Amino acid sequence: MKINDVILRTVTKTVVFIILTLGIYLFFAGHHAPGGGFIGGLVLASGIVLLYLAYDIETVHKGMPFDFKKVAALGVLLATGTAIGSLFFDVPFLTQTHSYINVPIFGKMGFSTVTIFEAGVALTVVGVVVTIILSISEDE
Repeated sequence: MKINDVILRTVTKTVVFIILTLGIYLFFAGHHAPGGGFIGGLVLASGIVLLYLAYDIETVHKGMPFDFKKVAALGVLLATGTAIGSLFFDVPFLTQTHSYINVPIFGKMGFSTVTIFEAGVALTVVGVVVTIILSISEDE
């Protein structure tokens, strides 16, 4: 018997957009307010998990053909790369640096290496959470 999930799928399309937008906001707000890579990654992962709940695994994999184990590995590589990168410049471990860059449309914007570290944390969290949920769903 096939269950009619029209309402769930219709609401999910809108709610996932809102959840992913909130996750990105929390990621970038982490420098000056509560948030950052871990919380942003958890919110992003919850949006992806909601997609898996509303649709079947094959449908979501067609739209997002990611191996989330590789996403987690890329996140760990980014986070440890920025942490170890400071040692090559003869500064203490996990030292950050920042600078201002002229971006053509947006003008002068601040850039910090901690953003790359936080992106690594966010990717690691998303990869691990989605991998755990998918592993649990395969055990029947």
